[in-house]
Amino acid sequence: MLEWLGAADPGRVHTEGRMARAALEEARGAVAALLGTRPRQVVFTSGATESINAATFGALREEARGSGSAAVVASAVEHSAVRESSARWASRVLETGADDSGVISVDEVAEALRSAPDVGMVHCQLANHEVGAMQPVAEVAELCRAAGVLLHVDAAAAAGHVPIDFDHSGADLMSVSAHKMGGPAGIGALLVRRGLRIPPFILGGAQERARRGGLENVAAAVGFGTVAAQLAAPADLAAEASRAANQIERIRSGLAAVAGITFYGPASSAGRLPHLVCVGVDGVEAEPVLIGLDRAGVAAHSGSSCSSETLEPSPVLQAMGVDAERSLRLSVGWSTLDDEVELAVSAFPSVVDGLRRLRDG
Repeated sequence: MLEWLGAADPGRVHTEGRMARAALEEARGAVAALLGTRPRQVVFTSGATESINAATFGALREEARGSGSAAVVASAVEHSAVRESSARWASRVLETGADDSGVISVDEVAEALRSAPDVGMVHCQLANHEVGAMQPVAEVAELCRAAGVLLHVDAAAAAGHVPIDFDHSGADLMSVSAHKMGGPAGIGALLVRRGLRIPPFILGGAQERARRGGLENVAAAVGFGTVAAQLAAPADLAAEASRAANQIERIRSGLAAVAGITFYGPASSAGRLPHLVCVGVDGVEAEPVLIGLDRAGVAAHSGSSCSSETLEPSPVLQAMGVDAERSLRLSVGWSTLDDEVELAVSAFPSVVDGLRRLRDG
């Protein structure tokens, strides 16, 4: 990325501009190859949050032209960017449920499509960002195709961790972020099905084939493309997923040895993402556990109200019937070392035991 931090405008015809354009398009091709689509279907954005907003805004604007309004179907376990953008631009949001493992209800999606003729789009995440549950995208895509409704898939949590074939997924739109797979922050992509035309969310120029205005972030795109190229070969992606899965299984086995621990999400490893685990800790709130782990050199995340910039517990865990105040998530990435995994496994029991002793006085 360093070579391109001072990149020229890729829209210029001088030599420097053409070099920047070549780097940008090479990165686009690498992202497209990783995600199973053509380079022309890749629109670079500032990240999955923008991509989700652009997909929701654009699809609803397109679908509402005839009727003046369009509704959205979205499950309760979708990311906040999906839920909030839908609430902003849809005439109404038909919320569907999920089971206690975080898997959405296909039957409820089907019922929503049958009962509401004004639905303009359906959101279905590829995998849940908190408990790792893989979602029945193919079944939802079949329902949407039969109903003539656009389908947006939030693949931010899954991209770079499991194989994705956008062109054969049945999705019309898909959102991803580079940083979720080890790339730079501040760059992502919206994949747009071939032939689909939606109005741009960000105006002010004809960049990205008039689908997203503003000067392109060449350096970040190059970083994104480099990561995508590292993972594009099926063997390389499988090796990365296997390494992550082995580390997570070591964490799961270590945490399972602690009394009062409940694992959230699908029980089978085939039904969940390979790189994260979400657990409930009986008898103590998550926040003190996070502080104790942090003091031991382990960074984790909680679904409790104090762990983020919002003041509300995780709606995902609430929809699953889980106590967010006593849950936390551990994940691994490309840079996670086995020694760091062992540190987490050894620190967790002592932190929880110490907090329980304090509680019992």
